[in-house]
Amino acid sequence: MRSYAIGDIHGQFDLLRRAHDLIADDQAHEGGSAAPIIHLGDLVDRGPDSAKVVAYLGQGTQAGENWITLKGNHDRMLSLFMAETPQPDPVLRPDLSYLHPRIGGGATLASYGVANAADRPLAPVHAEALAAFPDADRAFLASLPVMHQRGEVVFVHAGLRPGVALKDQIEDDLVWIRDPFLPYRDSFGPLVIHGHTALNAPVHYGNRVNIDSGAAYGGPLTAIVIEGRDVFVLTQAGRIPLPITPDAAVR
Repeated sequence: MRSYAIGDIHGQFDLLRRAHDLIADDQAHEGGSAAPIIHLGDLVDRGPDSAKVVAYLGQGTQAGENWITLKGNHDRMLSLFMAETPQPDPVLRPDLSYLHPRIGGGATLASYGVANAADRPLAPVHAEALAAFPDADRAFLASLPVMHQRGEVVFVHAGLRPGVALKDQIEDDLVWIRDPFLPYRDSFGPLVIHGHTALNAPVHYGNRVNIDSGAAYGGPLTAIVIEGRDVFVLTQAGRIPLPITPDAAVR
């Protein structure tokens, strides 16, 4: 069973289009029926083109593309900010906010035409954002699932809480968790494909595969193909197997 996955996009529209091109090339070369593309969330924040990313994925999904887009913590923070009364994410540290430079929400609002959001009072910024934000984008973000299982693989943004059945996992963990997920070395049952914790390159830990390669910070956007439980990174030169590296530093 073949599936494709793309890591954390963070407003990098050009990188997203290139990742889709790599997948199209792989599909043309390998043949077989079209396999789904799973986007692992964090569509927005930090990068320059969040509005383009959300519109592209929303419109493609509406048009019938075989795409699944998961919710990341940044997507949830944007949706909460865009409520009639802006709401903080309950998991976000209380000394931070959606418009804090570390989060990158100001870059997202700028892509919708709301300038200098992080440097102005909240009330006018929020009013401008509500007026600028398309209803279609709001509906698309609200529709995003937090987990997708396909065959022997489960896709999530951040990870799973060890010892909890898939059906009992909660959204806060699926979009935010690091510990105790990252250090966990035993099997989760299905292979977990996730992002959320940026690395220099994708790593296969045996029980999980992290494909957040830091597009938010100037790194590449990783696209992979999974055949059963075998994982390959897609490049201009074709598929490169991603071997299990169980002794890799846990991040």
